[in-house]
Amino acid sequence: MKLSTQAYCKMVLHGAKYPHCAVNGLLVAEKQQQPHHSRGRERDPLPPASAGASPALFVDCIPLFHGTLALTPMLEVALTLIDSWCKENSYVIAGYYQANERLKDASPNQVAEKVASRIAEGYSDPALIMVDNTKFTMECIVPAVHVYEHHENKWRCKDPHFDYCEDWSEAQRISASLLDSRSYETLVDFDNHLDDIRNDWTNPEINRAVLHLC
Repeated sequence: MKLSTQAYCKMVLHGAKYPHCAVNGLLVAEKQQQPHHSRGRERDPLPPASAGASPALFVDCIPLFHGTLALTPMLEVALTLIDSWCKENSYVIAGYYQANERLKDASPNQVAEKVASRIAEGYSDPALIMVDNTKFTMECIVPAVHVYEHHENKWRCKDPHFDYCEDWSEAQRISASLLDSRSYETLVDFDNHLDDIRNDWTNPEINRAVLHLC
């Protein structure tokens, strides 16, 4: 799997907006075209990631909550709305990210594993991403994430030395620039949206800022 610059930057900004809180969110990938089958034979569609050998690209990130992260009715509401938005835009929910509250805690807890495992039911190559708070700096010198993959019903950490960004030098430069300009102040997560539904959780303003800096 690879993270687009936009997805990585929005994860970083979510953590930067609430440095005193745990935060979480979803990652979306482009939905793969399903192969055509011969007439008269009905077959189950292949899972999106199995259609090709190229790694999944997580093109965007949807910030969910900050503070108390739990399996609540509000999470169900968020998942339903995001799933509808994904279908309208030919995306699929393909991953989950979380930053824990404590500085040296970068391990997935029960909430992270349960939400990620639910995503795994509908996507064949999901990722669980944990933000490493000890590597979180304004300069974004090194990638601040640990990636877990679903293997034999367990989440296992992948090689920490592997570069998970589509273009790390670009992601580093743009995320540092956005942090310097305090763009995180405008980031909207689902908590903000539920406080005022005029707050757009797709964050078009930040998406434009990333595009402008590319």
